[in-house]
Amino acid sequence: MPPFRNLTRRSFVIALAASAAACQHQAVTPVADDSEYADDDWYIGTIPDKPYDIPLVDRSKMKPELARQTVSYHGGEKPGSIVVDIDQRFLYLVQPGDTAIRYGIGVGRQGFSWRGMAYVGRKAVWPDWRPTTTMKRLLKNLPDHMEGGLGSPLGARALYLYQNGHDILFRIHGTNEPWSIGEQVSSGCIRLLNEDIYDLYNRVEVGTIVYVKKNGRLRT
Repeated sequence: MPPFRNLTRRSFVIALAASAAACQHQAVTPVADDSEYADDDWYIGTIPDKPYDIPLVDRSKMKPELARQTVSYHGGEKPGSIVVDIDQRFLYLVQPGDTAIRYGIGVGRQGFSWRGMAYVGRKAVWPDWRPTTTMKRLLKNLPDHMEGGLGSPLGARALYLYQNGHDILFRIHGTNEPWSIGEQVSSGCIRLLNEDIYDLYNRVEVGTIVYVKKNGRLRT
């Protein structure tokens, strides 16, 4: 269960529906017994952030290969590029010396169907979320707008992908559903743990090239 204790019942239901629809080298604060996360066994602490602290996930509940780690990488893309492998559920931030930082990801139905090359056109901290027309048609109770926060389906950070100066409505973002990492979920784009999108956000700049591959290839 995500950390929604501070939400009203109606907001809680909306947040769960929105989360299904959305496209540790930092200092860690231990969880006190009376913390809002204390009865939430997916979380073990927080990373200080503003205006909300980032919930820190208990990695022992996840497959080891989904942990953020440096791996060998020989894909040929330039260092600094992002490569998303939607089949294997990994995102790579290419580094010098044939290595990459690899992050476990969750892939939505929309994310699973799109592949190609784009670039980071915008970055946002605790971003607001606005569902697309298609999402609202599928889920009638979605709000027109949800402010950024712990209940937002875009999580703590978002990278907005662009082509030719236009937002293509494809996002790399955080999630309040850590159990969805490594899975293909009902909808949305590319999701990382909030602590991982926080890390990635701090490493990349606007203009970073992003390759989204399916079956090892870009769209031709």
